[in-house]
Amino acid sequence: MHAFLDAVEQAPQIEPHSLMIIRHGELVASGWWAPYSPDRLHLLYSLSKSFTSTAAGFAVAEGLVRLDDPVISYFPEFEADITSPRSRSMLVRHIAAMASGHVEETLQRAIEADPDDIVRGFLLVPPDRDPGTVFAYNQPCTYTLGAIVQKVTGQSLTDYLRPRLFEPLGIGEVAWQQRPAGRDLGFSGLHATTDAIARLGLLYLQEGSWEGKQLLPAAWVAEATRSHVSNADGTPDGVNSDWQQGYGFQFWMSRNGYRGDGAYGQFCVVLPEYDAVIAMTAATVEMQALLDAMWDHLLPAFGSAPLDGREDDDAALAERLSRLALPTVPGDAAPPADAGAWSGAEFAPAGGACADQPSLTGIAVESAEDGGWAISLTDGGERLELRLGGKSSSGWTVDSDVAAASAVPTAVSGGWTGKDTLTFDVVFLETPHRLAVRCSLADRTFTATWPTVPLHNGPLSSMGAPRR
Repeated sequence: MHAFLDAVEQAPQIEPHSLMIIRHGELVASGWWAPYSPDRLHLLYSLSKSFTSTAAGFAVAEGLVRLDDPVISYFPEFEADITSPRSRSMLVRHIAAMASGHVEETLQRAIEADPDDIVRGFLLVPPDRDPGTVFAYNQPCTYTLGAIVQKVTGQSLTDYLRPRLFEPLGIGEVAWQQRPAGRDLGFSGLHATTDAIARLGLLYLQEGSWEGKQLLPAAWVAEATRSHVSNADGTPDGVNSDWQQGYGFQFWMSRNGYRGDGAYGQFCVVLPEYDAVIAMTAATVEMQALLDAMWDHLLPAFGSAPLDGREDDDAALAERLSRLALPTVPGDAAPPADAGAWSGAEFAPAGGACADQPSLTGIAVESAEDGGWAISLTDGGERLELRLGGKSSSGWTVDSDVAAASAVPTAVSGGWTGKDTLTFDVVFLETPHRLAVRCSLADRTFTATWPTVPLHNGPLSSMGAPRR
């Protein structure tokens, strides 16, 4: 276990946020890298798909959805518009398995075909091959699957899953982005805690059973977690890729077990052979490296006991997990000279525009009474108020106030790296993302970059869980 923590903390391309490990039905290890915390919702990106699959499983069990029904049969209002024989022959099981017959992602084409209804736009994009014969990771497949469930139930995915999944498993608050209003996105946009990820994985590990009650049919779990259409490219590199081992119903097959996963390292890894679940959130563009670290360092630690080790080793691990933290951004707490020049200073984008966040048009810095600094970001016509440092600060200044509709939970770390340079990072605590900012007093300009670029476009005020 220590070897795994060493590996992810020392890898420059991996920023771990949280980790939970369940073995033999018991939580054996958990930790959050401050400023992230256990009760914090976290954007799951495409790990959302596995929750959508679970909703479909409940709907199938209740007789509301049938896997061998044509997709078009659930949308009779589009019947006259959809003329492609392949689109009309597409079954529910095909979209559940990313086997619609398209050979590439179709989201942008679907939106262009119908900006108001992605389902209609998707069905207007003719599949390249017969449905069920080819795999292509394709967001509208999941969106359409989720839309079917929401249409036949008359509820959002969140509301439908609440009494069937969230409440029985003890999962508290979740939030799902919607498009259009009232329809959960399905393929992405779910915000949930790491604990929720772990509980979903445990439900699947236990073949749909929870505390002695069969919540989700075991037959659905078996279908959802087996390969339906090959996604291997036949190359030697593909043998070692966890993205070429097959695909189930919104779950990836892995070299070990199977998983739900989302962009930048959101993982629900289920390992039936080891009777274990690994739930993790992170920020990395090297997701294979993170899985490799699991295979190299966690699997060997799984012995006959939940986690092998003597009592003193367990105590040392627990102590280490309790003090996990992301490194702070280097910098002095105050300018090395002429602090007055900084108080009230305003900055414009270098080069006249901010390439990474075009709607970010201005930054203002002001000294605060507690010795820290108030920083204001003007983005999309709105202001995001931040705090840096102060007497109570110990590296990360966390602002969890979400009372205002435009507020998002953030943490800030940084300082002055010269008399004319202020550098700080803004971590958006309900997402995997951080914004790295550098302000230059000499020319009153700033630069701002995303180490991992948000996949949902929008202003900084949208960098958090949607609030109902």
